[in-house]
Parts: sequence; C-alpha cells; structure tokens
Amino acid sequence: MKFSKHNIAISIALLFHISGTIGILFTPYKNWFIQNTPINLCLMAALLFYTQIKINKAFIAFVCVSFTVGMVTEIIGVNTGYLFGNYWYTNTMGFKIFNVPLLIGVQWFVTIFCCGIAVNQLHDWLQKKYEIQGLMISPTIQFLSLIIDGALLATFFDFIMEPIAIHLNYWQWQNNAIPFYNYVCWFIISLLLLVAFRFLPFNKHNQFAIHLLIIQSLFFLILRNFI
Repeated sequence: MKFSKHNIAISIALLFHISGTIGILFTPYKNWFIQNTPINLCLMAALLFYTQIKINKAFIAFVCVSFTVGMVTEIIGVNTGYLFGNYWYTNTMGFKIFNVPLLIGVQWFVTIFCCGIAVNQLHDWLQKKYEIQGLMISPTIQFLSLIIDGALLATFFDFIMEPIAIHLNYWQWQNNAIPFYNYVCWFIISLLLLVAFRFLPFNKHNQFAIHLLIIQSLFFLILRNFI
C-alpha cells in the first residue's frame, strides 16, 4: 500500500471505528469506548484537515460557518424546543456551552463537509458522462441538485445515527421518541450550509471525506443491527 495521506487517514479511521465496534459489541469495556467518543470525533475532524488539498481562507470560513451554525441551531433547539424537538445532551460528548457540547459543532462540520464532497464528486462524474453524450446541465440545476442531494444525504445520515446515539447516551429525546420535525430541521439547516459549501472557493475533491462518510455510516448501521 502506498503511504499517501489518504491511505494513512483511511487506515486510522478504520482502526478506530472497527475497534470501537468490537469494543462496544463484544467486550466488557463498552462504557470506556463510549466515553472516548470525543477523541474519535476530534481525530476524524483532524484527519479531514490533514487530507484537505490547499487549506485556504475559504475552507477555514466554511469550517467556522458550519461549526457556528451547528452550535447556534443546537443551542436554540436544546433550550427552546423550537428546532429539532425536545431533547437534551448528556455528559458523554464533553464540555458544553449553553447545554450543547462543543463537539456537536465539530460533528456538523464533519457531516456537512463529507456529504458535500460526496455529492460534488458524484455530480462531477455525471457531468462528464453528460458531456460525452453532448448534453449540458444548466448551472441552476447543478446548484439545486448539489444542495438538495447533499441535504438529503446529511438527513439520511442523521436518520441512521439517531437510534444509536440515543442508545450510547450521547443525547436523549423526550418520551424516547424522535420527531419527524427533527429531520425537517436537519434537511433545512443542511441545505443552508451546503449553499456556503457550494459558493466558498476551496478544493472539493477530498477522497478521504467520502471514505469517512462510508465508514461512519457502516459503524452506525452495524451497531443499529446488533445492539
């Protein structure tokens, strides 16, 4: 295996998620693995930075916007119930500001960035296929497709994650019921963040981001089926 940045990052991500899966499902140290979730999340975010080509001001701006919007909406949601529904965070995710862990802002960046990269790569591939056939897609359709497809993907990821996050005690919902309104808010907020993703001029070909999205999705799907 060639020791490129992407291969190193993928290997580390696989190691941590496979270890976490085994530790949670098959060892008596389940709580230890759960309590160290913040380390895993911070490391995955760091690996996205490590593998990003040409980190510029626009990329940093996107990180800041994703983190800030994620935190603000979650603070509103937790403290008022106006967004997402009635829920609260436990202490598993670490230090909180206004009852929301700082790591939740990090997770918003990771999720939106990975979904944006995945959809952008898919659209680039489709665009080339259309060009070979002598067809063109209008810029408006390309833009709408990117943000809508990306928002749907981010919302689907949240759908996969929610039951396991509750089981692992990352957060809890009132009456143990996840409202449909939660997914509506996820879609709308993701849509807005993907507008920023689309227009901020930074490199959008981070292959590790696609692999990380797949790895995290498989992690939650496996736990969802076997816990």
